[in-house]
Amino acid sequence: MRSCLAVPARAVIMSIVRIPFAAVPQLAPLPFVPRPCRPRAVRGASRFLVVACLTSVFHAQDVPAPPKPRLPIEPTYSDLSYGPHPRNVMDVWLAKSDQPTPVLVSIHGGAFQAGDKTVGPGLLKLCLDARISVVAITYRMSRDAMAPAQFLDGARAVQFIRHNAKVWNIDPRRVAASGASAGGGISLWLAFHDDLADPKNDDPVLRESTRLTCVSGLVVQTSYDPRFVKTLIPENDTYKSQFFGPLFGVNPKDLDHLPPEKYRLFEEVSPINHVTRDDPPVLLIYGSGLDAPVTDLSVGIHHPRFGKALKDKLDALGVPCELVLTNTGNESKVFEFVRRQFGMK
Repeated sequence: MRSCLAVPARAVIMSIVRIPFAAVPQLAPLPFVPRPCRPRAVRGASRFLVVACLTSVFHAQDVPAPPKPRLPIEPTYSDLSYGPHPRNVMDVWLAKSDQPTPVLVSIHGGAFQAGDKTVGPGLLKLCLDARISVVAITYRMSRDAMAPAQFLDGARAVQFIRHNAKVWNIDPRRVAASGASAGGGISLWLAFHDDLADPKNDDPVLRESTRLTCVSGLVVQTSYDPRFVKTLIPENDTYKSQFFGPLFGVNPKDLDHLPPEKYRLFEEVSPINHVTRDDPPVLLIYGSGLDAPVTDLSVGIHHPRFGKALKDKLDALGVPCELVLTNTGNESKVFEFVRRQFGMK
């Protein structure tokens, strides 16, 4: 474990992300139809974690969110549909290689309320140069559907990638996911949840595996159960963070008087509840130490205590887990971790 930063926790968290933070019908079969890349406007570059986690503060104050940076390399396929909802789209960068390449799936954050498909420019270049393909996805927001829609969208995206592995020259045995905040939560859920493959499904996409080779999460929540959060962060009302309401269709103030199905939903979408001995290696990155004061809800919902709770559980099961408590060189850390887990030199 790395030593703590001698920087106020709020300053560190705010330098990363300021976000505090729903039955889903079976998705119909979708044929693979590549769409040509569309030119993107030139936009100012941002740091990796800021891009990955768009803040809900902008929505609360009616201030435009910061623009996405222009990525240095245009995707092979842009805005490719992997599901029926308008937000079920992905950008695909296929690495040049004579052999099938591993793939990193980038899942954005945004409190399940905002954000768009993106990947850190540095991480993208590092991966493509190392012959690792990259896919950036987006998913339904909580205003579109309550949980577990967002998590199932992430699962279908992984299945869609595997369904097209031969066409895209991708190795379906080497698939990783990475994300910050909410995107990291979806990534962890995919890594720990039982395989959602349905071999007899009429939709060939849903016959594919959802399991991952490895996973990384940045300032990530390892549980979305407000009861867990209330115990983990007792200093303030982090468990009442605004994203819980639309995500679950509840009022967090009524936490002790909810229908049983809501408590089951909390548990189902919390990655930490699905941990087993056969789970893949994990990298967790936070920007402050475990003793960082919880000065507000944003600090609380991105606190490294979430990572420590998960690491303790993984350590007890013998699942490799790295917990990093410094906010420097995050793109390189994710790249080196993924490359190592893919067995690449």
